[in-house]
Amino acid sequence: MDLRDARALELAAQPLRTAGTRPGVFRGFGHSVKDIWAHRELLDLLIKREVKARYKDSALGFVWSLMRPLAMLLIYYIALGKFLGAARDIPDFAIFIYTGLTAWGLFSEAVSTGTASIVQNAGLVKKVYLPREIFPLASMGSALFNFAIQLGILVVATIAVGNFPAGTRWGYLPLSLAVIVVTALGWSLLLSAINVYLRDIQYLVEIAIMIAFWASPIVYSWALVQGELSGTLQQLYLTNPMTAAIMGFQQTFWVAGDGQPVPDDLTGMLWAWLGIGIVFTFVAQRVFARLQGNFAQEL
Repeated sequence: MDLRDARALELAAQPLRTAGTRPGVFRGFGHSVKDIWAHRELLDLLIKREVKARYKDSALGFVWSLMRPLAMLLIYYIALGKFLGAARDIPDFAIFIYTGLTAWGLFSEAVSTGTASIVQNAGLVKKVYLPREIFPLASMGSALFNFAIQLGILVVATIAVGNFPAGTRWGYLPLSLAVIVVTALGWSLLLSAINVYLRDIQYLVEIAIMIAFWASPIVYSWALVQGELSGTLQQLYLTNPMTAAIMGFQQTFWVAGDGQPVPDDLTGMLWAWLGIGIVFTFVAQRVFARLQGNFAQEL
């Protein structure tokens, strides 16, 4: 028996793996989670590949992960803070705006790269079996890596201005971060699957992210929203989970903003959005599982 025959027998002995949806809503979800866990080493490799590919042949390397948010901080600080006078009404305006940009950067990067992740990995999808959820998860892992670098800069900045956060305010950070992660992951799973069949989705996502940026309290405070919107419109404004998550980040790092108004029961709002995000991610994964059976043919 030559090597080719031995390889054919080895492949024939492998169990048949179904790429489509598994029977049962909760049982199918459990199978998907087990499948992803079994391929966790591959997920780790894909995350490292995402990070390395972004800075390949770059002289500055990871420094570039800081350049965009710092450039945005400079633009907004000068244009809005100085020229339009926003800094006069918002104490420690630089910390305020960089806090929002850090939280928003994680969400926007995870959703935008996650949406295109299946199409960009078409070669792997068509050639080998692996749980396709790995690709949006790898995009999330890469976004979290960049977020960790920016978060470190934010912490250093709070020390530099003499307003390092302390005490119970740190409790907002893990809760707000969890809201961002589950919400972004749910959208990444749903949109990446739809994007395989309708490639316009990734361009619509870019527009939606731009609109959502200005619909979140990143370059303006909640106090300004209260002053301009009535009670009903305020409640509509708060239907954006990123609004609560960004304000949670601000409650952690924007020490100079103590005393500034925040929505009633922000903690309860964050817990509610976390629960909604978990349910949404579960539904998105089941939709993803149902659509993934024809990924290879569509790609």
